[in-house]
Amino acid sequence: MAGAIVATWSDAAAGDLRPSPGSDPDPALGRWAWPRVDPAGAGRVSEVHWVHQVHGVDVVTVRGPSTSRSGPPGTPPLLIVDDGPGDALVTASPGVALAVLTADCASVALGSREGVFGAVHAGWRGLAGGVVQRAVEAMRAIGATAVVGALGPCIHPECYEFSGPDLDVVCAAVGDAARGRTAEGRPALDVPAAVSAALVSCGATEVVGDSACTACGGGHFSHRRRGDTGRQALVVWNGAGGVRTGP
Repeated sequence: MAGAIVATWSDAAAGDLRPSPGSDPDPALGRWAWPRVDPAGAGRVSEVHWVHQVHGVDVVTVRGPSTSRSGPPGTPPLLIVDDGPGDALVTASPGVALAVLTADCASVALGSREGVFGAVHAGWRGLAGGVVQRAVEAMRAIGATAVVGALGPCIHPECYEFSGPDLDVVCAAVGDAARGRTAEGRPALDVPAAVSAALVSCGATEVVGDSACTACGGGHFSHRRRGDTGRQALVVWNGAGGVRTGP
């Protein structure tokens, strides 16, 4: 990513990472994220923040850890913090990680060399409404200058037949690069191209993420192709190990 900002994506092998309603003493998201976010057990990152995604454009700014943890540093799992409704989170705090959950929609990791970072859930309505651009704007409001973005696994155009009127709505917002074709030649939404166009439109630079197609790749949850109820996660944090994206 940028500076020491790190992004990682799960796949179906990690299981359904949606946090449970109410108080969960052993959340799957925290168990999966902990050895990645804090491999040395230093406990510098203590929380993973997430939002109830509503296919909108609201961005939550996380100011820092919400609680003080009991127990020794690095005690798994990480505390999972529910920040309410929204579709993106940004922060400048090295003490938290940010997560979004997907099963065909785009997950976009954002980072800057100033240590500001973000996580975006972008369905077609979010792309049409400018959720990626709004997240980049929110990062700049808390100190980011040059922003980079990386796309995670999502549905690709060959698997995503799309209605003409809805496709027109997305393309009016991000440009005709978002028009694609299915494997059978029917109109499709090209989600990766739409994300790329959104990043360009707000002056962000795209870097390599995870290009897997959730629908036809077989290794990820896909609501559209298989009706999966499980969700994979993107987690972004400020790590000490350098610049990278990975599993």
